[in-house]
Amino acid sequence: MDLSTFELLLGQRGSELMGQLGELDPAESELAIGTRLRRNYPTELVAAALTQHRLRTKAVTKFGDLAANMWFTADALEQATRRPVATHRANRLVDLGATSVVDLGCGIGGDLIAFARAGLTVRGIEADPVRAAIAQANLAAAGFPGTVEVGDATLATINPTEVAFVDPARRDGRGRTFSLDALVPSWEFVTELLQGRALAKVMPGIAHDAVPPGVHPEWVSDSGDLVEACLWGAGFALPHNRQATVLPAGATLLGRHARADTGEPLTFLIEPDDAVIRAGLVAELAQNIGGHLLDPHIAWITSTEPYVGPLGRCFEVVEELPYREKQLKAALRAKDIGTLTVKKRGVQVVPEQLIKRLGLKGSKTAIVVLTRVNEKGRAFLVTEHRNGELDD
Repeated sequence: MDLSTFELLLGQRGSELMGQLGELDPAESELAIGTRLRRNYPTELVAAALTQHRLRTKAVTKFGDLAANMWFTADALEQATRRPVATHRANRLVDLGATSVVDLGCGIGGDLIAFARAGLTVRGIEADPVRAAIAQANLAAAGFPGTVEVGDATLATINPTEVAFVDPARRDGRGRTFSLDALVPSWEFVTELLQGRALAKVMPGIAHDAVPPGVHPEWVSDSGDLVEACLWGAGFALPHNRQATVLPAGATLLGRHARADTGEPLTFLIEPDDAVIRAGLVAELAQNIGGHLLDPHIAWITSTEPYVGPLGRCFEVVEELPYREKQLKAALRAKDIGTLTVKKRGVQVVPEQLIKRLGLKGSKTAIVVLTRVNEKGRAFLVTEHRNGELDD
């Protein structure tokens, strides 16, 4: 979509067209809809409107009810921050005393909306004129003030009252990149910003030793998905300890260089949330819940009491099963198991392939944990424990 087409979408005929699309029968094919609408509207406008309608439907998972009035490009939607994550980040900025934010490379403005909703004064800078226009329109659609400028974020002047936010592009010509050297703006630019009151959204796989000195790293998960690492600049004077945050609960865990004992499995097994694991805070969680690790290198915690909370999933051990495949198969068949979930960690097993080889035909469902205990493979039949209740 080019800028002139987007301006047509924002105009009267574009608004009429988008309104019609919102009232269509979902069962009608896009081909039939397009054919009918092109009788009264220009072809390029219909194509753009159909794309927006499709993207708005897809965007509900990230933006909720806001998506119905927002504008998107396919790649910008893919890169956009989920609404709960952006809201968490914005609220934390307010708690840290920020009053205004400049988003360096604001894309379609999803983060700008979250910052503005939290009460911050917002300004966006975006090199792509189409995305800049979309960001301005999205702010207006959400009912928030703010400005969006077309320009090079790396050359922007940051006002003394502004906190700088940057979400470097993590894609190159071959797709998603996991290299800091391939970020745009560059990692060098990001690290320089982080010397002051700035924050950066980066890939959750960032190595701990790659975090710049004085920076507070926070790994964030949302509804069970590890989504980002947020680096809080040295200018905020936060503790340098690693932090895990689990949304939507908002639970946090802060590193304190804990060490946890290892030992045999007890009544319950706790699988930490991926944010806890990636932040390297499994030992901290084990200490908090009075448990120990099964293995010094494996992210399973065991305890005598159930853990009920957002930082991990809790399973009750029903019994230990044979670890070798032939004996495991016999044991599961004897229990009339037909539907099996395999949770593995630290062992060379592909769950889908194992389940297929087992060929179970029974009438019952089961969960099996395959892991290491003090460097030896073990298997456990478990039942998930949720809010004090056991799932069958």
